[in-house]
Amino acid sequence: MRVYVPLTLPGLAEAYKAGELGSGPLDAFAVTPALREWYVSDDIEELEYAALNRAAQASLRLLATDPQAPRKRVVVAVDVADGAASVDPDRGLDKSALGVVRVAGPVPMKKAAAVHVDSNDAEPDVTAAAAALGAADQGDDDAQFTVDGAEDHELMWFGVQEIPNLIG
Repeated sequence: MRVYVPLTLPGLAEAYKAGELGSGPLDAFAVTPALREWYVSDDIEELEYAALNRAAQASLRLLATDPQAPRKRVVVAVDVADGAASVDPDRGLDKSALGVVRVAGPVPMKKAAAVHVDSNDAEPDVTAAAAALGAADQGDDDAQFTVDGAEDHELMWFGVQEIPNLIG
């Protein structure tokens, strides 16, 4: 099963140094039944793209709580065993929980398939979005527009062998 783990660049550096993505349990995003129903598609590539975007939104939330982190969203795509990630059945179709899964144990970095990171061009919009997130959560339409501006930027794909260059 492919899961998408939201991080920041310092979080990626820490995971790379430790050789694992946290000690578990670990929150991530994947193609879940609720995400499938919400997205209304049977195309697995589209569904995985939706899960990746949900993880990018979670990475933005991590940036909002870490003002020292470079203003780039980071998502690590990881392959875990089927059954290693579970969905909280109590959250159902709660929009904020779409695609959310919990991975019980630590995830070795050797299971990483790719890393997705914002380009330098996205930094101003990601910076503004991280700053506006609180107001957007309170219903401010202008702030939500700013947050949505970060989503206009596609995350770039990097092979795991490129992680040293990303964190260096």
